[in-house]
Amino acid sequence: MLLNVQGKQAYCYTGGKAFDPALPVIVLVHGAQNDHSVWGLQSRYLAHHGHAVLIPDLPGHGRSAGPALGSVEELADWLLALLDAAGVDRAVLGGHSMGSLIALEAAHRAPQRALGLALLGTTYPMKVSDALLETSRSDEEAAIDMVNIFSHSSIAHKPSSPGPGFSVMGGARRLMQRMSARNPDQLFHTDFAACNSYANGEAAASGIACPTLFILGNKDMMTPPRSAKLLTGAIKHGKIVTVEAGHSLMTEAPDAVLDALSAFARSAVSTTAT
Repeated sequence: MLLNVQGKQAYCYTGGKAFDPALPVIVLVHGAQNDHSVWGLQSRYLAHHGHAVLIPDLPGHGRSAGPALGSVEELADWLLALLDAAGVDRAVLGGHSMGSLIALEAAHRAPQRALGLALLGTTYPMKVSDALLETSRSDEEAAIDMVNIFSHSSIAHKPSSPGPGFSVMGGARRLMQRMSARNPDQLFHTDFAACNSYANGEAAASGIACPTLFILGNKDMMTPPRSAKLLTGAIKHGKIVTVEAGHSLMTEAPDAVLDALSAFARSAVSTTAT
């Protein structure tokens, strides 16, 4: 689905079903150097089981027009404008890694629009090492390789691989390379710099009143579960689900992530209805 957001074309995947804003809506936001495809399994299931799903490519990523936005605050405003363009009043907002900060900031800025908040592979502050930040600026291909290694718990993916010959790590690497090819303007550095400079996470988390779910990978080296304690402590009513995975938990533990997301989305909607 194509939408006009802040005067530019934005692409949203809707899980293989026509988008119906009258249904309970769940919005899932991807992380740095990614696009909507990282939510493939989860988005399709939710769309075929009673939800309207909205999975955007962020500006400058995938099929959405650029340039990429340089701060979490700008991206949160863009996400709220996307809801307006799609005719969505309220939704469960979710995000992975950088996307988790965007969802958090959007829920902070417009609390009346968040039925629930799902934060995957999250942490705050989301600081990027000086070496990785510089590599993302000067040698994006090397940064892609670094992050791809750090984001996965193992180079072997059995039995979670969907079929013989499928490489979870290879697919993730190729996606990030494709993002570089489509947007040569230091996209990875722009995304990393936005994560690194975001300073409103604790204040945003302390004001969250909607149901909140944390999904964390127990082998995550990019955002280790222990590093999320500031957020999990600030959001007193949040639920924590830990899955057997690294940072790329949607592909390393797709069924466990789906089970947690699906149950949470149903609960958030039913709680609001009552």
